[in-house]
Amino acid sequence: MSPKLQARYQARAKIIKALAHPTRLFIVDQIANKERCVCELTALIGADMSTVSKHLSILKDAGVVSDEKRGLMVYYRLRVPCILNLFGCIEGVLKSNAEAQLAGMR
Repeated sequence: MSPKLQARYQARAKIIKALAHPTRLFIVDQIANKERCVCELTALIGADMSTVSKHLSILKDAGVVSDEKRGLMVYYRLRVPCILNLFGCIEGVLKSNAEAQLAGMR
């Protein structure tokens, strides 16, 4: 594999790894249609602010979310909303798996 191609796959893996946590998937869902501040996300998740901030930092580092500071508050939004298309694809796989499992039970 060429170094350029390897770098591309490493970049893809970084994004997938950033999404590979239930809390981070929840965060992406929560900011899909509305930007949110850390305090809102902390309340929704039920975790402490430092934990939520760490999750947001991982998503930001991967380029999934962007942030904007307004006064003392930091608001997060999806940087590229098409990431939600991946979620739709994943739901399709889950549905297909469930159907295959059900068909195997018959």
